Amino acid sequence: MSLLEAVGFLLATVGLLAVTLFNSYWRVSTVSGNVITTSTLFENLWQSCATDSTGVYNCWEFQSMLELPAYLQASRALMITALVLGFFGILCAMVGMKCTKVADENPNVKAKIATVGGCLFVMAGLCGMVTLSWYAFNITRDFFNPLFAGTKYEIGPALYLGWSASLLAILGGGFLFSSCRVHSSPEKSYNYPYKGTKSAVSAPNMTPARPRVESTTSSVGKYGKNAYV
Repeated sequence: MSLLEAVGFLLATVGLLAVTLFNSYWRVSTVSGNVITTSTLFENLWQSCATDSTGVYNCWEFQSMLELPAYLQASRALMITALVLGFFGILCAMVGMKCTKVADENPNVKAKIATVGGCLFVMAGLCGMVTLSWYAFNITRDFFNPLFAGTKYEIGPALYLGWSASLLAILGGGFLFSSCRVHSSPEKSYNYPYKGTKSAVSAPNMTPARPRVESTTSSVGKYGKNAYV
């Protein structure tokens, strides 16, 4: 197993395990402009929580999915898609890596399966990156909007963790894809025919051919001497 292949699989797996789907601190209520803060609100894609100064917190799940904003519904779908793609990426990478014995008799098939695993990791990382960036954009848009009358939030630590995990998944998938492409490309060898030097025996005779001189003896014997008089 090559080093590039191992590093790619490790980075992609760590990126998937560090997923922030169930982390509650996607966004946290800001204390900017508040003189007295009695509670802190924090939310993720599934629930909203509130904690007071004593450390006691209560959480409640979002009751209706249709009442949620469109970006929140799309974020759920993208994060679930990222998890599914990452799961299948791990399976394909484990089957396609050289350290496993599955389909070991056909190296080309193993390389293609590992390449598919790398592509799935990259797609999972991109889904996570798009989701987190879209969610952060909505947070910052409401925060800097002076006409927004609701509770303003700041970017929570879960988003930073998610960006790091998505970047690791993309890098790991790229390393795995590159490693498998290098190993699967066959080495082309060209065989050139050997042309040795021609010997003096086999060399063609380059001397000019002498003109053929007809013998007069046969002519004289055929027509006689009186034919030339």
